[in-house]
Amino acid sequence: MSEVPRVTSQLLSAPLPQIIERLGVAVAEAQTALDRNSIAIAQAMATTEIELGGEKTNLIALGFTPTFYSFTEATVEAKLSFSMQETTETGVSVGASLGVSYGFVMVAASVNVSYARKFSVGAEGMSSIAARLVSLPPPELLETRLKAMSEKAPTT
Repeated sequence: MSEVPRVTSQLLSAPLPQIIERLGVAVAEAQTALDRNSIAIAQAMATTEIELGGEKTNLIALGFTPTFYSFTEATVEAKLSFSMQETTETGVSVGASLGVSYGFVMVAASVNVSYARKFSVGAEGMSSIAARLVSLPPPELLETRLKAMSEKAPTT
């Protein structure tokens, strides 16, 4: 019985839905990490004071704002090529010889049978994942709050 249908069905049953799900979860987790990082930067800017012209002020009061990033695109690409070959070779050779010598008759026969079955599979695969990030301005409510904080910021 041929192995080609069984191997073909195994190669074609790639877990594509799981790959797409994992990509989506990875993008969501990465987006959360980016947002947390921007919030931490905003907190650091609010608590970091510098002295300019004898006055101390924080970075928020000087108009600095954290940068936020967002994923705009994520792509997963997978390519698989495979080839299969199954060959069966059967060979039969028959030989006969007859010899007569001084009243004796001699008969000889030879039979050679050969059978070969060859099965080969070649597979080649490639995959890539790409994501595109863009920087965004801070959320509008945060920007409004930062402006209010900078107007109230005491200078010493």
